[in-house]
Formats: sequence, structure tokens, C-alpha cells
Amino acid sequence: MAIRANHYDSAFEAYVRSERWPYVAINEARRACVEDVSLKSLDFIVATPAWGQCLVDVKGRRWPGLGQRGRRWENWVTQDDLDSVARWESVFGPGYRGLFVFAYNLPADRRAPDDVARFTFRERDYAFFGVWADDYRQAMRTRSSKWDTVWLPSRPFRELRFALADVHASSPITAP
Repeated sequence: MAIRANHYDSAFEAYVRSERWPYVAINEARRACVEDVSLKSLDFIVATPAWGQCLVDVKGRRWPGLGQRGRRWENWVTQDDLDSVARWESVFGPGYRGLFVFAYNLPADRRAPDDVARFTFRERDYAFFGVWADDYRQAMRTRSSKWDTVWLPSRPFRELRFALADVHASSPITAP
């Protein structure tokens, strides 16, 4: 396991290892340069039985529990995230698909919905949801022009997200 300061990335890596999915953890210390274009590094390249080769960008978020404004499942990304994932898809070519993994840190008091699959890592509970980058791109809305961020409203996010735990089920969500 790579040494990571970000607990969301570490939890996701532990999850991937527990599922025994082949993966490569990317060193994020420097941006990559592809054809003289600076790209944000991916977090992982993961091979899953149901979804194929995934170019993963992990987005750590807190679960929208009680006391938080709006109780919205935060799912924002930067335009740089989107552009870099799209570029990585073209570099790797057919068979590789960009995937945003929203890693939610669930509350210790267990007030999260019962139907959310939990993964415990270092005494914290997480839930992992994926949204394909191309689907995200089609449904996104501007969140902040100043910070160059975008997001998915609640309904599209509910429709597009899928629990990584569902890889074991016969899910209709497959990579092309």
C-alpha cells in the first residue's frame, strides 16, 4: 500500500485491496506532462471484473449528516479534474474509462442511511460511489466560476452514481 496523507485515498486503496482488484496507485507528487500539456495526475488505475479498466480520481467528502446545510451529497469537481480525466482517457485509449469515486466519510454515530454499504478503515466508516466522467460531464452544472468548479444536482447524482459495492451484483453499469 502506498503511503498516503489523504485518508480518503488510503481508505479507497484499502477497499480495492480488500476486493482483490488489480490496481496501480499513482504518485501524485507532480503533475504529469503529456504532449507538452500539464495534467492532474490520476489517483489510481483499477481493473474491476464488472467495469473493466478504470482511471480513478478519488474525491473525499463528508457524508451530509444532520446539522449540515442542505443535507446534500457533495459531488463537486474542478474543471481541471474533468479536463485531465478526459485527456487520460485519450492517452490510454479504448477500454479505459474515467471514473470519479466519491469517498464519503460516514458519521461515527451511525445516522447514515441503512442501505449505504460501509467500509471500515482505521476506525472510520466510508461509502464509495462512482460516477463515470463522461456521464458527469453531460449532466454537470457550474458551481463556482471563481473556483472553476462544477457539480451534479441531486436528481442527476442519484441517477448516475453507483455504489462500488455493487460490483458483485449483476449491475447494468458496465464500461463500454
